[in-house]
Amino acid sequence: MSSAPSTDSAERSSPPWRRMTAGALSAALVPVVTCVTALMLLTAYTTTGAAGEPPARISVSNARIFVPSNSENTAAFFDISNTGAADDVLTSVSSPELGVTMLGQRVTKDGAGRMEPLDSLTIPARSRVDMTPYSVDVMVMDPPKLKIGDKVCFDLWFRSSGQVTVEAVTVPPQSWRGGAAAAFLPAVTPRPSACGSR
Repeated sequence: MSSAPSTDSAERSSPPWRRMTAGALSAALVPVVTCVTALMLLTAYTTTGAAGEPPARISVSNARIFVPSNSENTAAFFDISNTGAADDVLTSVSSPELGVTMLGQRVTKDGAGRMEPLDSLTIPARSRVDMTPYSVDVMVMDPPKLKIGDKVCFDLWFRSSGQVTVEAVTVPPQSWRGGAAAAFLPAVTPRPSACGSR
């Protein structure tokens, strides 16, 4: 019992400024510790890659394939939109109904144009890439016989967005007039019901 009064008297004997300083330090320490903890958690969140740019948002429209003019090859075309905040990359295109397919790019060397294989196609953020006979397309080797209006399912594979399945309509090569994409037959809206049942 004799020790309790001595503690009280020690507290009473310390100067008031010391008691106020100790209380202020305790009060200031709480938000500082909270901020440091939040900063550490935010650093861990960004280092693990959980934070970052919003993903790409890919949509494919106006899918069409030329009626093969010979039995060796033909070409397919797609309009690819990316409304997301990050780039995406088209890595390949395939079709269960067709033979070998590969991305191709038109190059001009010594005044002559020809198609060359293309490893991948970048779809920049907030942009659209329209495939044409004069730029980039999908080369189809040994295609089956196709008639105007036939529908063909394609799987487009993107590095970030994964697989996008669309249905292309078969159009005559002559439907490409003067390089205007609008000259193709009406755009075909992807219909998952036709291609999704495979």
